[in-house]
Amino acid sequence: MPKHSIHAAAAAAALVCLTAFGPAPGSAAPPPARSAGGPGSAAPSRFVPGPCPKPPEPIEALSNARCGFLEVPENRSRPGGRTIKLAVAVIPAVTPSKPPQEPVVFMAGGPGADTFDDIPFLVDSGLNKDRELIIMAQRGNLYDQPNLACPEVDRFNEQAVGLGYDAKQAEQLLLKAVKDCRGRLTADGTDLSAYNTTENAADFADLRKALDIPQWNVYGYSYGSNLALTYLRLHPEGIRAMAIDSITPPEHVTLPWTWGSTAEGIHNIFAACAAQPACKDRYPDLPRLLTEQVRKLEAHPLTLNVPPPGGGKPVKTVLDGGALLNLIVAFTPRPKDIPAALDELSRGNPQRFAQARAAGSVQKTGEFAHGLTNSVVCSEWAPGYSESDVLKAGRKAYPAWPDTVLAQAPQLPFQYPACRIWNVADRASVQRLATVSSVPALVISGTFDVKTGASWAKGVARDLSRSTAIQVPGIGHWVVPQSPCAQRVLASFFARPTAPDTSCVDGLEPQPFTIIPK
Repeated sequence: MPKHSIHAAAAAAALVCLTAFGPAPGSAAPPPARSAGGPGSAAPSRFVPGPCPKPPEPIEALSNARCGFLEVPENRSRPGGRTIKLAVAVIPAVTPSKPPQEPVVFMAGGPGADTFDDIPFLVDSGLNKDRELIIMAQRGNLYDQPNLACPEVDRFNEQAVGLGYDAKQAEQLLLKAVKDCRGRLTADGTDLSAYNTTENAADFADLRKALDIPQWNVYGYSYGSNLALTYLRLHPEGIRAMAIDSITPPEHVTLPWTWGSTAEGIHNIFAACAAQPACKDRYPDLPRLLTEQVRKLEAHPLTLNVPPPGGGKPVKTVLDGGALLNLIVAFTPRPKDIPAALDELSRGNPQRFAQARAAGSVQKTGEFAHGLTNSVVCSEWAPGYSESDVLKAGRKAYPAWPDTVLAQAPQLPFQYPACRIWNVADRASVQRLATVSSVPALVISGTFDVKTGASWAKGVARDLSRSTAIQVPGIGHWVVPQSPCAQRVLASFFARPTAPDTSCVDGLEPQPFTIIPK
């Protein structure tokens, strides 16, 4: 997809250039409005039309979209509190049908990723081919008021490439960044406890009513699948059909859970290599090779000066065992290149992994809502478990790996001490619940997903009595934009929710792996 990376989009946001949607960079955000409802009542949510956001890299689909804000209570359990504004865009159908078909509302991953940055992938995937596509930034995201960005954490991430992934200095710097961000947000009056999946789901329920839509379809991926399932459980009215992609099941997601998903995805990548004769012959024992490299780098990290992708001044880059594992989880390199990259690394050439690590030195500061991430993770995923539980899950997944690597949940290092700083209430008991429903559902997984393991979709599908589940071989996290077959299945599902055409999945195989001659 031109100018975009599917994996980068799932992890970070586009550059921000706020116009009517917020302040210019470096200026103070206006405080969210006080509720007009008065003591004892919450102000009703309402949609207020306004200009579309103006990202620095223009998004063509916004040129003829209807945009504005959904104004909602920040905390629905505190009547009379302040109101926040959530950015909304309604993108028209490319070929409208008569009468118009029910629209699709999108729920992005993260939590904390810029929803608007996902629009090109959704349009390229045909989501608005014959029906409107509705985009709303989840509370706290880019273009919202308030925006729970943490530039402090972005600056840490830039520094982190020159530190050991699990080094004590990295922990100290990250925790200071988290503390500084929390202090700044709470000083502005932000109620961090209100940025959770229950409130997110209520926002979408209010959006449907505010736009006067009798019925719509829901599509969410990654954290957006967690949100979609919560929304279906709490607000089933008006949902015609629901498609979820790269499933994050609310009843199971915890910090220790991440290790099982990571191990499953890596196992599937290595098994696919073993099933291709050329790959098996060239890279005969990838599990052993990965373990060797993780152990070697954790014992003796490499320190290199590496130019980031796209050029620029070389930056100090540390590659240790934790960094190696987390680069694989972040799909850098891509799954088809991982066997070759590991082989090169074992032969003294760390270039692929080192350059991917160096890419972290170039951050889009202030665009990812780390505040939403921390509020969700610390209230919903962390409670009930501890650092020792993460380590125990890591040891179960990779018993021969060093504890220093296994002690950190993949993609979420030092999360428990960060959560002690973030200090939001435990919401596990109200969030870790299965969604049981007869609303037609499509459950989509990719076998190479190392963030949300494909097998977790099975239990979710069982609880959705009118569901269709597909597993797409050789595709990683966020399947639909990467798979033309998944796009066809999704379109068929929205056309006929109880009888989608899944025939294209039969016979699909992973693409050939990269083979580098000895």
